[in-house]
Amino acid sequence: MPIYALFGLLFFSFVAAAPAPSSKEILLSAGVPSHKIALLDQGEIISHGIDEGTDKELAMSVAIYLPAHPDKVIDYIKSVELFAIDADVTAYGAIPKNANVYDFKGFGFSLKQLDEALDLLDTEESDRFNLSIQEISVLQNTPADTDKAILVKKVSQKYREILQQRWQAYRNNGLKGIADYSRVDGVASPAAELYISAKNCKMLTHYFPELSHGWNNYPASLPSGVEEYFYWINRLVENRPTAILAHSVLQVTNTGSLILGRQFYVGHSYNSSQMCVGVLPYHDGSLVFYIESTSTDQVAGIATGLRHIIGREQLKNQMIKHLEKLGKTFKIASKDD
Repeated sequence: MPIYALFGLLFFSFVAAAPAPSSKEILLSAGVPSHKIALLDQGEIISHGIDEGTDKELAMSVAIYLPAHPDKVIDYIKSVELFAIDADVTAYGAIPKNANVYDFKGFGFSLKQLDEALDLLDTEESDRFNLSIQEISVLQNTPADTDKAILVKKVSQKYREILQQRWQAYRNNGLKGIADYSRVDGVASPAAELYISAKNCKMLTHYFPELSHGWNNYPASLPSGVEEYFYWINRLVENRPTAILAHSVLQVTNTGSLILGRQFYVGHSYNSSQMCVGVLPYHDGSLVFYIESTSTDQVAGIATGLRHIIGREQLKNQMIKHLEKLGKTFKIASKDD
């Protein structure tokens, strides 16, 4: 189970449509200043804020040097189950190509989460849940039950149906198939947010136009050799169970690997998330760079500047923790080589 699935992060790999850029060129195109790149050789994790496409977006890039060959890093990313490391992930599962509601059976609310289930039945247009107006109607029309256990099962089943339908719509139509989230004052569009985020990734659009086209126009044909994955995740966010639907694509070549991913449905708290992770040869080991953008209504509106500063710092700290775990693994491994 790949690391990108754990963090709701998704990976795409390296196809050299033009001469392969150097590791330094990749970092510079990601917005990392030259003086920070020098810190990599000293074993530091470097970070840098990058351009944000909307007033709802938070975007950061981080990078680390690992004393391990890129093949080893990619093998580890592809094979190690890291969900168990994240205490906030309570359940997860792969979504097969011809998925039905049964394939989402692992997602559900517990009796301890009865209040969350009751709130879903009584939900209205707001930012407490990310639901379309049609999904809100379905939940409101779900018969209640005096038996708490039965009620929780009913809500869980209805929500699984919503997840399956959202996955199927995205699988068939890509970004165009993502339903808007209904809000009191209008809608939030995760599709538009994800499209803008991908277009603003200069490294992707400049160096990998074929991948950029396939990613933005999914389910149009992706370049040959690309591996594709879908996941559902149940993760505690703000101490609430959160359903996440994630899509990732991965390709590995002799010159390095670039991984793209998106969370195209998130149950609450934020709207969508997109990431890019690259693993490239660097000195005697690997350069791992990690770019993430998250869109949330919580940083827009009044005091948006301060909210963005706080949000970026929180995003950066989370991303650094992910790389620290990866770095610790390979520093320990290098001592055994």
